[in-house]
Amino acid sequence: MNKDQVWAEVRAERREMLQVLAGLRPEQWDSATLCAGWRVREVVAHTTLPFRTSFGRTMVDLLGARGNVDRMADRCARRDAAELPAERLLGALRDNIAHRWTPPGGGAHGALSHDVIHGLDITVGLGLDRRVPPERVGVVLSGMRPRNVAYFGVDLSGVALHATDLDWSYGTGTPLRGLAQDLLLVICGRRLPPGRLDGVPAARFSGHPAPR
Repeated sequence: MNKDQVWAEVRAERREMLQVLAGLRPEQWDSATLCAGWRVREVVAHTTLPFRTSFGRTMVDLLGARGNVDRMADRCARRDAAELPAERLLGALRDNIAHRWTPPGGGAHGALSHDVIHGLDITVGLGLDRRVPPERVGVVLSGMRPRNVAYFGVDLSGVALHATDLDWSYGTGTPLRGLAQDLLLVICGRRLPPGRLDGVPAARFSGHPAPR
């Protein structure tokens, strides 16, 4: 898939998530997601932050977090979720469907990964029946390298991931089977609701996430 095709997938993912978010009940914005410690509104505040914040403000926030990007992201998500109503967050997404923000060094694949993973944090966390097209998830999985897995800190030793809806596998060991999107969440260190994974190691990757 070339870069233009990847950007087309980014736009499609944002449009689809906009439709999901626009249909949420007010109380669902305060529901927990798979991103530990973040409700729906924190996740949306995080994904729309690059659209709403200048480079200068980002640098100020990063300095305030002593250069720790993860700490900065958490602080900004909590701050903006507290200050901005759901309508403003939705508007930021609606107005930036075609925005070409990319994470540092991530390119178009990084942008797609960011949107797909956090979209799943919301939909799986809420128990919504949304299936990301397997081919789109496959693009994200194709960019996963050992350093990406290491970043998320998940221990996949002795486990072989096998997608049931895509010709994709990762690792060696005892088989763990599931939808490609659920295995992507496993790689990202998320703990899935029970029943979404199949195999002896399923319990190891299921259950409630630990708080931040």
